[in-house]
Amino acid sequence: MYGNATLVEIDPKAPVIGEPGSADVVLTFRNVHNWVNDGSEAAMFKAFFDVLAPGGVLGVVEHRAAAGKTLDDAKDSGYLPEDYVIGLATAAGFVLEEKSEVNANPADTKDHPNGVWTLPPGNRHDEADKAKYAAIGESDRMTLRFVKPQAEAAPAQ
Repeated sequence: MYGNATLVEIDPKAPVIGEPGSADVVLTFRNVHNWVNDGSEAAMFKAFFDVLAPGGVLGVVEHRAAAGKTLDDAKDSGYLPEDYVIGLATAAGFVLEEKSEVNANPADTKDHPNGVWTLPPGNRHDEADKAKYAAIGESDRMTLRFVKPQAEAAPAQ
């Protein structure tokens, strides 16, 4: 099934993921905060848009900041405001189709000393706090489904 898989290295500042319109689905899991921190977030979302065929789906899972937090308040923690991530995708041309709470974690207070990396699987905390953070589990995450709009029909002649 995956015998023809290839590794494609990209330049995050000018990413090209594949031939334009060549993919039906792009998925990204807990990466957006890294792109925000290196300033490549808009370029990455544009690359997703470019590689997807019309009607293609972009799935995004990302650590969700506490309600009311701004990007500047949250970005160093690894958490991002949901409206900011949605804004990145819509600015690239996507339409938000659906949200899911499948990766939500209400036990995550989002105020940990080492941000999301305090929690599993990062576990950047004192050994004495192991049980405390294990009980919380992984971060609270947004799960978003975007679609690339279908191409507009050619006008009737």
